[in-house]
Amino acid sequence: MPKIEMYTTAMCPYCVRAKMLLQNKGVEWEEIRVDQDQERFAEMMSRSQRRTVPQIFIDDFHVGGFDDMAAMDARGELDPLLHIPAHETPAHTLDHSEDAVT
Repeated sequence: MPKIEMYTTAMCPYCVRAKMLLQNKGVEWEEIRVDQDQERFAEMMSRSQRRTVPQIFIDDFHVGGFDDMAAMDARGELDPLLHIPAHETPAHTLDHSEDAVT
């Protein structure tokens, strides 16, 4: 499993959404609360160059915030980062071309 770190605050709806997405993927993460520790906030700023939360790192790769992670998921780029195997392709697919037998 990859190491997932998420910088968060207590009152952050995007943090909740990010955690829900990762939970649905069946992975675990380390939550780093920056509203309780100014040193961790400075660490987040140094690593991400951003002031907003969440800031998500997967194996030291800076994913960004929730919107960035959701966009990666929509493009099919998140599962490989999380080491989640691709779904098996169906044994057959429908052929919608002009040459298909009808």
